[in-house]
Amino acid sequence: MEILNNLNWRYATKKFDTDKKISKEQLSCLKEAIRLSASSYGLQLYKVLIVSDPEIKKQLQQHCWQQDQIADCSHLFIFCSYKNYIDNYVDEYIELITAGNELEYTALEGYGSFIKGKVFEKTPIEQSAWLERQPYLAVSNLIMACAEQKIDTCPMEGFTPEDINRFFKLDSKNLHAVVMVAVGYRSEDDASQYRKKVRKTEADLFEIIEG
Repeated sequence: MEILNNLNWRYATKKFDTDKKISKEQLSCLKEAIRLSASSYGLQLYKVLIVSDPEIKKQLQQHCWQQDQIADCSHLFIFCSYKNYIDNYVDEYIELITAGNELEYTALEGYGSFIKGKVFEKTPIEQSAWLERQPYLAVSNLIMACAEQKIDTCPMEGFTPEDINRFFKLDSKNLHAVVMVAVGYRSEDDASQYRKKVRKTEADLFEIIEG
């Protein structure tokens, strides 16, 4: 399958070619791949900042352990979770579903109440952990979409979230920086691309449960 070829081709790029940039068409495709990602209840409880300005990326580098990928990539995707859950997020989602399917809001009001009830059952700590997990499925979609187009990526948690929050004033938007993905094209000087991909064996990774 072509998807396996793409996954074997990709790796966490350590050094980007600063002269190569992704096109507007490619960026549009990547944004759509993120938008179509699966999410808990379909709520998409996250925002994605996309930074391409070289000066801003350079400023961000000091908050990201001085990693070269931050400044050298074509585009930096910063995935932000919501800091606090608000019932209105569910109401907005139900409105989207009903409008898109030409239904009355009352047709899915019960589903909205069900979602709110399940979220309410979580403790504040559980809610916080749940919200922080939400962007990761979308990160996977981005990485897969990039690999299909032979665009390189490096997912990154190596940064100080509080500094990024302050830099973009995310607290005022109920957002919290969770994970970044540097996107662009590998440099020929990046030694990582020439290493053999190493993963656990199938036997070590999977346990088949049969009835």
